[in-house]
Amino acid sequence: MLTRSQDLLQRAEKLIDLAIKAGADKADAVVARQRASSVSVRNGKVDNTSASEADDFNLRVFVGQRVGSVSAGHGADEKALAERAVAMARVSPEDQYACLADESLLAKDWPDLDLYDPTEPGSEALTEAAMAMEETALAVPGVTASVAAGASAGMFGLVLATSHGFAGSYQRSGFGRSVAVIAGEGTKMERDYDFDSRVFFSDLENPELIGRNAGERAARRVNPRRVPTGSNMNVVFDPRVSRGLIGHLVGAINGSSVARKTSFLKDRMGEKIAISGLTINDNPHLPRRPGSRPFDGEGVVTGPLLMVENGVLQQWYLASPTAKELGLATNGRAERGGNSTVPSSTNVICDPGDVSPEELIKSIGTGLYVTELIGHGVNMLTGEYSRGASGFWIENGEIAYPVSEITIASNLKDMFNRMILANDIDPKFSTAAPTIAIEGMTLAGE
Repeated sequence: MLTRSQDLLQRAEKLIDLAIKAGADKADAVVARQRASSVSVRNGKVDNTSASEADDFNLRVFVGQRVGSVSAGHGADEKALAERAVAMARVSPEDQYACLADESLLAKDWPDLDLYDPTEPGSEALTEAAMAMEETALAVPGVTASVAAGASAGMFGLVLATSHGFAGSYQRSGFGRSVAVIAGEGTKMERDYDFDSRVFFSDLENPELIGRNAGERAARRVNPRRVPTGSNMNVVFDPRVSRGLIGHLVGAINGSSVARKTSFLKDRMGEKIAISGLTINDNPHLPRRPGSRPFDGEGVVTGPLLMVENGVLQQWYLASPTAKELGLATNGRAERGGNSTVPSSTNVICDPGDVSPEELIKSIGTGLYVTELIGHGVNMLTGEYSRGASGFWIENGEIAYPVSEITIASNLKDMFNRMILANDIDPKFSTAAPTIAIEGMTLAGE
């Protein structure tokens, strides 16, 4: 008996055959499988439950340099779908960079990355976890109200077939728990949260720990102060926000941004763009990691890439169309989206520094420890950076008191060259970054 993935792969290959018969020169077909269930609670009562399951087909066809793409759910008329895609391609404008991956780069085999856990916690188990998180968080002294608590489980699967010989599939499970609460009262209320997300259910942090962390985080933020405006200040980014900082670098070295000339690093290949201590690897082959994948969205072989080495930019993230536009070859980082493939990161790992977070905070003396950022004030064309922030003030190398209503500003080009990295890498996220201190930022407060 065929497995579900085998059945969907056969249907994808049939779509391609029908597209070629309808007049396409080449084609590929993707089936995205999704299954998800979740429960949210508030004040000890179930607030919402949801469950969904879908197999979404996308057929992309090429007629010369013209591309057409159609999507449909399970049960669609496959012959009509293929004919419609070809008809759309024939009236589409030419795209000189549209292409499938080079056949020589296609994966013939791939590793088992241990990405699928068949555990299916029912709604009762999800509800119990959510209730436990909320109850534990509300028991923390100073916590006055619940925002919500939730637990989820799901699966994502990808089936890919191409007209030039690739056929493959994989699936990845995902489980999550989160809770947010409020501490304080009236105008002095402060909100915070904690969460965990894993590929395997057994790897999840227990609900009570997540709840306690959320409650303690919120309670510590009560009665925040303002800080004076100043320049040339030291700012320490908690790993929650430092992952976003590294994410800005990852976005700036995405080949799509480079090709569009919308990246402040577009002309910096082979140059030093950050401190010598900054090395960033991208590895899709890490077991049980959320960014892992055995092959990319074009069926190309994947493997570890050294993106930044000792501060020197080594590679762009590339898919075949982007690589073609830049006069390069893809490096196996394509992600399928609609009628095109675009570059994307997998598991981004920032090498740790030599000091602990406590030693790093002590070394900067006075400054701001950021736990939350607000707004989207980042210009990826120029690198200008301006974000609302809250967290804690550092005095004499110690966390002193909570602060809020602050704006921090600088330029990413300068920030990457003024970093100090701690050694607290958390490997469970698709972007693993430590506590990071940035020297010489501007703070706008009182």
